[in-house]
Amino acid sequence: MRNSIKRSSGRSFAEKVSLAISLAIMSVIVALICYTWIRGDNNPPILSVTTSETRKVNQQYYVPFTVTNEGGETAESVEVVGELSLKDGTTEAGMQEINFLSRQEQRSGEFIFDRDPQQGELTVRVASYKTP
Repeated sequence: MRNSIKRSSGRSFAEKVSLAISLAIMSVIVALICYTWIRGDNNPPILSVTTSETRKVNQQYYVPFTVTNEGGETAESVEVVGELSLKDGTTEAGMQEINFLSRQEQRSGEFIFDRDPQQGELTVRVASYKTP
């Protein structure tokens, strides 16, 4: 008596195509991970601050600024300090904290002073950050 159950001779054409597509996608993902691991930017955060035109609103002066992280790693708790030193010896200062600044990211804010920054020396700088 012969065995009446016929075994299939292998995988179907659709299964083979699905397997080939899956292997191709997995190969691309692994290659991208390896490329990022080998060529990725692992430099520490490089933070810079730029200011733009001051505007006057209700007898106060608003100084917009933008902080940029040009490094390869993320910075956390970035402190930006703005100091205005006037010719009469008085100073005004402000501090802002940016919680999270990933690589190549920018954040903006404004310092508000009672005196005109044009009448003194304005310094806006990054004071500190920590790594997450």
